Amino acid sequence: MPDIIQLLPDSVANQIAAGEVVQRPASAVKELLENAIDANATEVSLVVKNAGKTLIQVIDNGIGMTPTDARLCLERHATSKIKKVEDLFALRTMGFRGEAVPSIAAVSQMEIKTKPEGGNLGTHITLEGNEVISQEVTQCPKGTNLIIKNLFFNIPARRNFLKSNPVETKHIIEEFLRVSMIHPDVTMNMTSDNNEVYRLQKGNFRQRIVNIFGNKYDQRLVPVEETTDIVAVIGFVGKPEFAKKTRGEQYFFVNERFIKSPYLNHAIQAAFEELLPKNQFPSYFLKMEIDPAKIDINIHPTKTEIKFEEERAIYAIIRTAVKQALGKFNIAPSLDFEQETSFNIPMLKKGEAIPLPSIEVNTNFNPFESKPRQTQNSISFPYKREEKPNPNWEKIYQPSNDFQSETIKSEPQQGAPVESKKVFQLHKKYILSHIRSGFIVVSQKRAHERILIDRLTLQLENHKSSSQQLLFPEDVVLNAEDSTLILALLDELNELGFDMRPFGKFHFIIHGIPAEANGQNGGDLIESLLEEFKQNLSELKNSPKENMIRSLAQSMSIRKDKQMSQEEMIHLIDELFACEMPYSLPNGKPIVINYSLDDLEKQFNKR
Repeated sequence: MPDIIQLLPDSVANQIAAGEVVQRPASAVKELLENAIDANATEVSLVVKNAGKTLIQVIDNGIGMTPTDARLCLERHATSKIKKVEDLFALRTMGFRGEAVPSIAAVSQMEIKTKPEGGNLGTHITLEGNEVISQEVTQCPKGTNLIIKNLFFNIPARRNFLKSNPVETKHIIEEFLRVSMIHPDVTMNMTSDNNEVYRLQKGNFRQRIVNIFGNKYDQRLVPVEETTDIVAVIGFVGKPEFAKKTRGEQYFFVNERFIKSPYLNHAIQAAFEELLPKNQFPSYFLKMEIDPAKIDINIHPTKTEIKFEEERAIYAIIRTAVKQALGKFNIAPSLDFEQETSFNIPMLKKGEAIPLPSIEVNTNFNPFESKPRQTQNSISFPYKREEKPNPNWEKIYQPSNDFQSETIKSEPQQGAPVESKKVFQLHKKYILSHIRSGFIVVSQKRAHERILIDRLTLQLENHKSSSQQLLFPEDVVLNAEDSTLILALLDELNELGFDMRPFGKFHFIIHGIPAEANGQNGGDLIESLLEEFKQNLSELKNSPKENMIRSLAQSMSIRKDKQMSQEEMIHLIDELFACEMPYSLPNGKPIVINYSLDDLEKQFNKR
């Protein structure tokens, strides 16, 4: 039998490594920026074109490379940061595997121009798909200029899987901010399609945060500082009143490396308990210093997920540190146990009487008024409700046509139908009604979301939408990545009923919102839309327009805990079963669940 196991050619091995290291243009940006920081650069510039698909260029003034080093950096597992096994457990640098440059070179057309300090001439290497085309001496400044052209030019399938330019640019900005935030002592600049996105001058950690997110953040930050034998925590959290509906401004750094940790994120949320509603998220920018031997940063190719040896203790330390910081700055509620428990009644002057409490009476209140007042986040419908229930109720409510009509008899009242279908609200989340074969349960939020998706899709197709003009225009300030997304979606958003225009670099003015939003705050609506849009990005099958419609519908749909009247619930059910697909959302999540009498019988007959 002939031998069948053989070593892979370098070209194939490099493309396999590239698949792990370079998932999208932002992955290449991250690796190259980290290499520049590790080269002791004090100034780094990032230039991208066509969301990094056409050009990624990183220029630094670091230590540069000799001709030999410039060639060796193109070899896999060639690194200046590890010389012995023990070095793996004491890493303080960003990149260390020696895979980034050869992996990027394997899927691009690359140029390297570099010169070490004190050198008279530099080195210029040209590559295509990891094959060296030329190497020559050149005149260039100290440092390294690395140019990536036509990323994934030799892997069309990978290039076809890339998202739209706004989405890919958003990921690039995200990586740029993660590196630049933790290195405030380095001047960081970014240009996209010849437009300057960031120019960040060197300073301290607080100054870098303010430079990135705007001067208003200087008054929003609460310092956090705690040092223990296990971990040292230093940084800032945002004041509760400035919490947002998006999770974007949340940054953890361990030994100057950005990480993602849902577990530690929960520690922050726990510290803000009772200070924030469930749908809002605090901003935080926290740096942790831990003994490198007590963490493992090698569990994921992107090195954003790490293992902690004492994870529970770190959770408790972070939660306590944030809670103490909020209390120290008089943000968290506190009790004064030294104060007397008697009431604080002011002393009265001689002859002065205690004033009687005043009672205000609304003389216009009518307890018999039957027409319900519309409140914020109530359900909006585009038609006038008729005196009688929908005649197609029984037909559309249940495909088997076995809906058992049960009515409520009541005295005739002006503006209200004589009879209505009987439905029940369960825990302010679900609408319940019985049918002959059993009963159905409808998710009120998902039902409204389904209705809005169909309505918004139709509006976008027909270029017809209704807008609710605001009495006072709202000024919305977004960060760079969110601004990029909104600018890309602006035309479609305005077609759907928004009246929003850019005003300055990251500023937008909202003059109107979709009529279906029914009085919601425009800025909150945009923040919710962005959060939902970014959460939905993981579903590759959705186009940007489909994602936007779904995200907007999620943002405008009614709350799960909304108390609904009989008429509102009937309105909702009528509209739901007029949809083409009333039983599920586009992502497959159910809206209506049917329970049969047989299922109930089985439950009661269990022994």
